[in-house]
Amino acid sequence: MSDLKPIDRKLLFELVKNSRRSDRELAKILKVSQPTITRKRTFIEKEFIDSFTAIPKWDKIGYNLFVITLVKIKANIASKEQYDVVRKRALSWLASQPNILMAAGSRGGGVDSFMISIHKDYSDFDTFFHNYKYELGDMIDDAQSVIVNLAGEEVTRHFTLRSLAEAETK
Repeated sequence: MSDLKPIDRKLLFELVKNSRRSDRELAKILKVSQPTITRKRTFIEKEFIDSFTAIPKWDKIGYNLFVITLVKIKANIASKEQYDVVRKRALSWLASQPNILMAAGSRGGGVDSFMISIHKDYSDFDTFFHNYKYELGDMIDDAQSVIVNLAGEEVTRHFTLRSLAEAETK
């Protein structure tokens, strides 16, 4: 983020709060001209924004489970070539799974990677997890999942980036 000027950073987080606002509205908020916002917005969208998306009320559209799966990879990968084959296979499978919101390598807690996925119900998750173990099980030493019921009363705060953006723009 060191490439961002203060005004660019403010604009970025105004877009995180609400990306549907017009350049005119953003110019008023940030107290700069509309052409300046248009120019800066183009730069920020190209360099610092991965994508624009709506965050649905998952439970209202039939997705009731949010799952974080922690994975320990088998330690028998002895060479860079073997690692590359395993990684390519895993990336191919991950790319074919629309339920996965994020996946990455990780460190700590005895795990090597994690994935965050969303599912309609437990049966949907069970099928997903069974397919995961079938497709990649020979590479996995252990996989543990934390399952969150999105339709339950235990959700105390829904996923949002708004509060972070508000803190950044104060």
